[in-house]
Amino acid sequence: MGTMNTVPSHSANAALMSLEAAAAAARGGFACMFSTSDEYETALILERRAQGRYDAARSRWPLAMFAGCTLMVAGTVLLFS
Repeated sequence: MGTMNTVPSHSANAALMSLEAAAAAARGGFACMFSTSDEYETALILERRAQGRYDAARSRWPLAMFAGCTLMVAGTVLLFS
């Protein structure tokens, strides 16, 4: 049987320390910068507002939906009268 080297070499220690540092950095990458979901949602809404996604003057969908629903109600009333 061959003898096993039980004394770790300097390069093995350096490799192990490097691996441990890489693992700690990887675990840190999964950390969330928000402590609650409310903080996350507030930051998300603020970012989207800054991008102009919630600009009501730009969107015509609410007006189009209202007009469509009004026409459907008027059509139903006329159909059953």
